[in-house]
Amino acid sequence: MQSWNNKVVVITGGTAGIGKALALASQQAGAQTVVIARSTDGLKAMEEQADGKIHGVQGDVTEDDSIQSAIGEVIEKFGRIDVWINNVGKSCRGEARSTTVEEFRDFLDFNFLTAVRCTNAVLKYLIESKGTLVNIGSLASKTGGFYMGPYPASKFPLAGYSHQLRLELEADGVGVLLVCPGPVARKDSGTRYNINQSLPEAATLPAGGVKIGRLCPDKLAEKVLRAIEKGKKELILPKLARWLFAISQLSPRFGDQIIKRKSNRS
Repeated sequence: MQSWNNKVVVITGGTAGIGKALALASQQAGAQTVVIARSTDGLKAMEEQADGKIHGVQGDVTEDDSIQSAIGEVIEKFGRIDVWINNVGKSCRGEARSTTVEEFRDFLDFNFLTAVRCTNAVLKYLIESKGTLVNIGSLASKTGGFYMGPYPASKFPLAGYSHQLRLELEADGVGVLLVCPGPVARKDSGTRYNINQSLPEAATLPAGGVKIGRLCPDKLAEKVLRAIEKGKKELILPKLARWLFAISQLSPRFGDQIIKRKSNRS
């Protein structure tokens, strides 16, 4: 992708957090940026912040008909889609051993199957444009951790799915990028989770108390755009996390020891 000018970039869940930073960064780079979200108020605020240069589309990525309708609106207005970013996701605090089947099913649907649903619906347009599909995962797409409940199990599938798509879509000229960021700096860090009394206070901290720096969402968005431009396959931040993943593949025991040493479980 030589230039963002006139490229159509669509981001799901782009009214807050990483999605919002991506929307603003792509619009500022010159792209025609579309944000798909359920909240009409959030979309309106996003459009106002961008002085009308970002187009909001109401859509629910958990519903087939809704996402099909949203994509239809994008195609009707812009005629093409060059970059699609599956950004929707949610996290929680808890332990896998006390998580119910229903809770696992809910997280799998929201964190993984929404990406599958959107990808299935948009893929023909990305093939036409020889565009790029971006899946926003997490460090939890590559490793487990303490107090993360069903979250890693719902994010791991994105890594396998992205790899599978990379292999399948290369001949069609479609790039696939998996982004695995660590915790992002936000105003409600440390207060956004309500935990039960069986968990320590550290469970409320970013990454479940793992000692890791918080990423600036704006800088993260810039790096994602550069990764798209360069045709990268994966973007893992912070970069040092890649060493942990490599070590864990060679020696799960040693990898677990590193996670334990980096975790604040007091």
